[in-house]
Amino acid sequence: MVDTIYVEDAVATHGRSRKIIARFKDARIVQCRHYGEVFNRRKQNFRLQKTRPALILARKFNRRVLPIPAGYGIDGARGYYFSHMLNCLYDCRYCFLQGMFRSAHYVLFVNYEDFIADIERVCGETSDDVWFFSGYDCDSLALDPVTGFVGDFVPAFAKLKNAWLELRTKSTQIRSLIGMKAHPRVVCAFSLSPQPIVAALEHRTPDLDARIEAMRRLADHGWPLGIRFDPLILIEDFERVYGKFIDTLFSRLDPNTVHSATVGTFRMPSAFAKIITRLYPEEPLYAGRFIEQNGNLGYTESTGSDMVKWTLERLGQYLPPERIFVQAPATGGLDDAAPAKLVID
Repeated sequence: MVDTIYVEDAVATHGRSRKIIARFKDARIVQCRHYGEVFNRRKQNFRLQKTRPALILARKFNRRVLPIPAGYGIDGARGYYFSHMLNCLYDCRYCFLQGMFRSAHYVLFVNYEDFIADIERVCGETSDDVWFFSGYDCDSLALDPVTGFVGDFVPAFAKLKNAWLELRTKSTQIRSLIGMKAHPRVVCAFSLSPQPIVAALEHRTPDLDARIEAMRRLADHGWPLGIRFDPLILIEDFERVYGKFIDTLFSRLDPNTVHSATVGTFRMPSAFAKIITRLYPEEPLYAGRFIEQNGNLGYTESTGSDMVKWTLERLGQYLPPERIFVQAPATGGLDDAAPAKLVID
């Protein structure tokens, strides 16, 4: 899976680096002073690198725990995100990472102990509940067999009385979670879409059935589940496709095992979208379907509101309203002709 591993000088002897390098015995090892020398180089081709990304082992020196963006979160509680990795194993066409980063290589910050110390410090500053979101700049679980992320962070959170952790994922790599005691304040949150959207836009991801089965297994072992309908994509016959999707989901999951559901429509910084359309000029998702306002791309206000309203009503057949949350859209206040619906075969 990994042919080349770049290793910062500062972490060359770190125990986690040694363990990962030993896992990939045939990989070429290249030392560097700082991960940015590789990751931030100009004139890299994200699309080309995505076919064979390298792994970069690095140390995160600062800005390890950051406040969540406006409109992101669960219940209005104090919230932060942290990224032990940059970039994702998967290749979703609506993902902002391919517009934000110059490189498709995976960066793994191996100094987990510093992240945990920062999280402990933030929790110590208040007696209120604090949410921490993993999976903002990566998938929390997809590379867990390599990174060992779950085995280090979940036990650390279990010791903090006011900390909540969201593990955001599309992955079925749940072995580590199944192998440990479930914690009521660690929510396994799965990003979900109807299977036609999975097939058309969520490349390299497990299909919907596999994700639902992983969720069912986690619920059987006592883990709280999160359902993340984000982003909603306006497709032809939206209500029929999403209605069947939601009904199928709850025919296989007990609603009582669902801690929370979030709903949000597609939105992205316009600058990132322009980069992505240059990378994938043949991608129909971006072909005149969105409006631009205040530097962001998204659906018109009325279209986005209609999509969210319908989804909330359908979810309300299975979950109480206090467990359903809306993620604020990037656009708003501007309306236009109804956008073309994406046709998915």
